[in-house]
Amino acid sequence: MTSQPTAARPLLALASASPRRLALLQQIGLDADALLPTAIDETPQRNELPRSLAARLSGEKAAAAVKLIAYRPELEGCYILAADTVVAVGRRILPKCEDVEQAEDCLRLLSGRQHRVFTGVTLLTPRRAERRRLVETRLRFKRLSATEIDAYLASGEWRGKAGGYAIQGLAGSFAVRLIGSYSAVVGLPLYETAALLAGEGYPVLTPWFERA
Repeated sequence: MTSQPTAARPLLALASASPRRLALLQQIGLDADALLPTAIDETPQRNELPRSLAARLSGEKAAAAVKLIAYRPELEGCYILAADTVVAVGRRILPKCEDVEQAEDCLRLLSGRQHRVFTGVTLLTPRRAERRRLVETRLRFKRLSATEIDAYLASGEWRGKAGGYAIQGLAGSFAVRLIGSYSAVVGLPLYETAALLAGEGYPVLTPWFERA
């Protein structure tokens, strides 16, 4: 097979410091040229729906990354990718847990029932046109015993995770059913991300030829 000619690859910045999102990008052969973690207020607005929150926060993260690039001239003209994940039971938005009490409350609520995970993705092009996708995934957890909850809390995997769990870790054994995008639950929907990038001219497949 003849290799494709290699052209200068445009720069890609990920508006996150999440090792999960970085690993997901690398899974499809993409490397972020810069990580631009942003500090935004993630508090839901009054009566805000979970899906609206995920979309809004991904957009705000991308916009905040643009401001950071003002101090990084080497990143001028880069693509900016941002994402946010929200876990919800009905209209109730579950927190990104920072203490064990929050995590325990989430796990008890999710035990034996269905919940939804909404992941918003925002792409800003080099000309700063904005493209968005919102992915909804439905999950059902098994009924968790008190021992299982205690063991998971002891693992510490819940820390900083929306809904108090990380599906790519130990909590993968809790999921009875998943309808939608597994990678979106981890933090970045790969199909939608690749489609957004390719649709805006980013050479998604070029690194694949370089692996040969």
